[in-house]
Amino acid sequence: MQLANQARAANGAGPLRWDPALATAARRHCLRMAAEGPISHQYAGEPEVSERAAEAGAHFSLIEENVAIAPTPATIHNAWMRSPGHRSNLLNPAVDHVGVAVVAGRNGLYAVADYERYVPMLTQAQVEATVGGLLRAQGVAVLGNAADARAYCAEGDRAVRSSSYGMMWQGADLTQLPQELSDHIASGRYSRAAVGSCPPQDVDGPFTTYRVAVLLH
Repeated sequence: MQLANQARAANGAGPLRWDPALATAARRHCLRMAAEGPISHQYAGEPEVSERAAEAGAHFSLIEENVAIAPTPATIHNAWMRSPGHRSNLLNPAVDHVGVAVVAGRNGLYAVADYERYVPMLTQAQVEATVGGLLRAQGVAVLGNAADARAYCAEGDRAVRSSSYGMMWQGADLTQLPQELSDHIASGRYSRAAVGSCPPQDVDGPFTTYRVAVLLH
């Protein structure tokens, strides 16, 4: 991890933070590699990396993996830096957390590094509060009753009664509003909003995502 962060700093990427759940997933796979001998990203009967990470409790919107066998940690790192695919994973500015496992085996040190774009696990109320904060930052007052927005989130347009404009979306990034929603706010026609969250729909795979609805008035 230290070698990776040194390389990222030298290449303009932000530092990686440790994710213990991701490290658990990495260690389970690393032990499997040491037992099997030949290294691989997936063995017979084993889930692929995103499923392994989710089973270990990691939450993410992007995940990548490097594996290796070599005599020392420095040799492992240098091998990854010389391989275009492994180097791209290690230096990817879109990932911000890592879990690393190193296991001594018959043929050297087996290593697994799992990189992710971490997604915090938020409750329904926390999602709504987070989006509400973004709306307030754009000058919109957030209504205290989320019932209509929650119904719109779950049921779609048939749940909208008196709002002037409604929008819903799914995603892992709650640091900014969708551009279309920001454009409607910038028009000056709306001064209040209701925010609702509900379970995501049609999600494929173990990636963490949120479903949010905003009603502008």
